[in-house]
Amino acid sequence: MAEAQSEKLYATGRRKTAVARVYVKPGSGKFMVNDHTAETYFERETSRMVMRQSLEILEFGEKFDVTARVSGGGHSAQAEAIRHGVARALAATSQDLRTTLKRAGFLTRDSRKKERKKYGQPGARKKFQYSKR
Repeated sequence: MAEAQSEKLYATGRRKTAVARVYVKPGSGKFMVNDHTAETYFERETSRMVMRQSLEILEFGEKFDVTARVSGGGHSAQAEAIRHGVARALAATSQDLRTTLKRAGFLTRDSRKKERKKYGQPGARKKFQYSKR
């Protein structure tokens, strides 16, 4: 899952169809996503805030540099996948960090996905209008 090699931690985070490969190392708090800074990759402030939640709950905001490779999903799911990956990488270092992250719900993989459309219906659950006569 996460391995420590020369103080560089690795973990995978997932959300919906988004998959994030996250590398965490001691640094100054820089986030790089797909070779872009977080500010240029994520236009919405909420996505940037969600991405940093794992570090901020541990008060490590300026202590680690994060490099992430993200694919699939939309920007919100990608930000949550990065949060999940960062949490998993940091949880592997200490049991105290793990309990804090687990209590915040950042280690739980949100398994909700889009439900498939069924035949004879316009969507996953919606039915065509019923006409009695």
